[in-house]
Amino acid sequence: MKKLVIGIFAHVDAGKTTLAESMLHLAGLLRKIGRVDHGNSYLDTDPMERNRGITIFSSQARFQWENADFTILDTPGHADFIAEAERTIPVLDGAVLLISANDGVQAHTVTLWNLLKEYEVPTAVFVNKMDLSVRKKPEVMDILKKRLSSRVIDFSEEFSEAFLDDVTLASPELLETVLSGKEPEDSEIAHAVGKRDIFPCWFGSALREEGTDALLSGMGRFFPDPEEGRIDPKDESLAAYCYKIGRDERGERLAFLRVTSGILHVKERVPFEDGEEKINQIRMYSGNRYALRKEAVRGEIAAVTGLSKIRSGGSIGREEKRRKEIEEPYLQYSVHVENASDQELYTALADLGEEASELSVRWDPERSECVIHGMGDVQLEVLTDLLRKRYGMEISFGDPAVLYRETITRTAEGAAHFEPLRHYAEVHLILEPGERGSGLFFDTSAREDDLDRNWQRLILTHLQECVHPGVLTGAPITDMKITLASGKASKKHTSGGDFREAVYRAVRAGLMQGESVLLEPWLSFRANVPVASTGRLMTDIRRMGGEFGEPELAGGKSVLTGRVPALELMGYGQELRNYTKGQGTLESWISGYDLCHNQEEVIRESGYDPLRDTDHLPDSVFTEKGSSVIVPWKEAYERMDLPSALSEKNADEGRVDPDALRRRAESYREKLVTDKELKEIFERTYGKTDPRRRNVRKTGRSSEAAEEQKLRESRSRNGKRRNLSDQEAPEILLVDGYNVIYDWDELRELSSDDYGAARARLVEILCNYAGISGEEVKVIFDAYKVKGGQGMKERIHNVDVVFTGENETADSYIERLSGVIPKNRRVRVVSSDAQIQQIALGHGALRTSSREFLEEVKDLEDRVREACISRD
Repeated sequence: MKKLVIGIFAHVDAGKTTLAESMLHLAGLLRKIGRVDHGNSYLDTDPMERNRGITIFSSQARFQWENADFTILDTPGHADFIAEAERTIPVLDGAVLLISANDGVQAHTVTLWNLLKEYEVPTAVFVNKMDLSVRKKPEVMDILKKRLSSRVIDFSEEFSEAFLDDVTLASPELLETVLSGKEPEDSEIAHAVGKRDIFPCWFGSALREEGTDALLSGMGRFFPDPEEGRIDPKDESLAAYCYKIGRDERGERLAFLRVTSGILHVKERVPFEDGEEKINQIRMYSGNRYALRKEAVRGEIAAVTGLSKIRSGGSIGREEKRRKEIEEPYLQYSVHVENASDQELYTALADLGEEASELSVRWDPERSECVIHGMGDVQLEVLTDLLRKRYGMEISFGDPAVLYRETITRTAEGAAHFEPLRHYAEVHLILEPGERGSGLFFDTSAREDDLDRNWQRLILTHLQECVHPGVLTGAPITDMKITLASGKASKKHTSGGDFREAVYRAVRAGLMQGESVLLEPWLSFRANVPVASTGRLMTDIRRMGGEFGEPELAGGKSVLTGRVPALELMGYGQELRNYTKGQGTLESWISGYDLCHNQEEVIRESGYDPLRDTDHLPDSVFTEKGSSVIVPWKEAYERMDLPSALSEKNADEGRVDPDALRRRAESYREKLVTDKELKEIFERTYGKTDPRRRNVRKTGRSSEAAEEQKLRESRSRNGKRRNLSDQEAPEILLVDGYNVIYDWDELRELSSDDYGAARARLVEILCNYAGISGEEVKVIFDAYKVKGGQGMKERIHNVDVVFTGENETADSYIERLSGVIPKNRRVRVVSSDAQIQQIALGHGALRTSSREFLEEVKDLEDRVREACISRD
């Protein structure tokens, strides 16, 4: 029997819990369908949920339908609890996205759709409340295809002519089946659904139990069997993933797990990241009821007691981390308690933070108060009830404040020297601005001859281990690349703590001269108002510092979309409903951080002085005459033991050595092509050269040929006599092929018409690059989704071209290759993929983004062009 864990997602009031109740009633678990608004639903059991009529905590129920064993996870629909909904996604085999026929696709619907896309969860759509809808099925399908995906397909009339047309357009594999004169098998459709080529859609009314049976049958038939995707079905070693931490009615801590391999036993000691603990109970929950079990097998959802240290997102055994970083809230609130101490309040909030990690509880020493991050008013009401119920505390919140970020607008060098008595460390960092939303990226370009690899790794660890405050308001920094350029240690006096001090001070010094700017959260919005109110709306958005496009007419109303600072939009929804007399609606969702629209005002009100922040100092410490001396950061640069890394970098980039470039070009010509072929490649790459624009050197052709022949013979003799050491071996360059193709405009345009042409063009560019740079280049193309692919490796001129096999990603190939390359070979990985960059860092390899590599290639081509012109 197919065993499936299915999550149900929807915007608030779409009928999500009613759909779950309908499923349980049809399956025989309930005698009567409960309703959230009536306070008698089977899955919304918490008093807070029943009082408010909304789902707050995810809950589960298990039942069988036809040939499938379902575990249904009902998730919150309110936007304030998006983190609770996201926590369930890593354990799902499939998802149902519920949409109200009248409401259509809401902003929160799109947010949920994108989350499921990010986790690559097979997804079906159920359009609810069709009995109350003024929209007909074709109109609803048109909205779904426009707002979600053109591959959303109506499965209510399966194997009709229209159905077959839709599935064959969405899936090439199904097209081949239909063209051969056959109808697709259920397993073939399930395979397409699993790849997210197809999104099945059903229609109905959950309250009337119309369409629910078709949805259940369809999920059992068309969602892929997770057992078929197991890499090694015979591997029964224990593995489980913890997706949620909760408490029972007695306050006992519960860890909710999905067992992914092996069997979990009561009284068994299980290993996880922070140690090993014994499981006291295994509970199988259905609503608020549970049955005790002695074991939980692969594919089951269980709640266990006894694990006091495991966290949400943690794993047991060999299970890998599944959860991605939850998007942080953009609001913060101060919390005040009336009948307890601040320490007791902080402890209670920290306990709740285990269940809801997005709260991010901290103590603000300047204001002597607890501060939490939050998503909105409803979440705060729930938090108030929880503290009252569990801890007997009465609390209140301060006014909401947005969470700012800081970044820089120009490249700067941060250097720090830390040398109190019997200590020594010096660090030089290069801080470069990044793209919006890119976060922080850490790298090293320091030479191992100058600074040992272990010290470099320690410095990178210190860079990543804490939140670095900015110098404008003390807000955390983001969107920049920080590169370790150089450093120095003492064999006698340096310890790990010395580099920590130097790193923190160097970051601070770099920020002091990096022309910082303030970033604030921005919200995307979609407003639907009467035409007469359009002018008022546009005026308000301009006043807020927002931006918008041209208004559109839809259903006799004006629709305006755009972006606006989150701070300005607070409370505007109610104002809009007031001046439109209830006829207007406003949807908004976080779109990321961008430049603060009132930066000077925010900086002035913060009152932050970076030089008075004694916890984050930019100054250096030197030793003079047997005592430590603090030197201000501006003066410290002149006293450093190492030269400025940024000035050396600029000098190196601006220096052109025509003789060296000429020798490389000649070596490349000998290895690869004849002079005639080289000229054809050169003109095809750079265009034909104009001899009238060259500085012609009058050298006889015969003497030039003799010089070339002498050089070749000399090189041949030297090559036979010398045995290159490992330190002199060329650098190995590993290129993530498809990542580069998607990141370079020229290749991306080629790939839209012909992937083969894009790959060929990239290989041609790499051949030129390898020949001139002298690096050993390997380009890896990710072919893990190619059915039956065995993998292939070929040598094209001077570049190794690798196609991975089926079920092998570029990530895993690069990791495997990095692991077998000798450690004394310098390895560099070209990719903008965060996972590949992390893998590279773990193996001590250097990392270069695809965009940076493009600039490097262009720069090298320019130098070659100059060298060739000067030679002619």
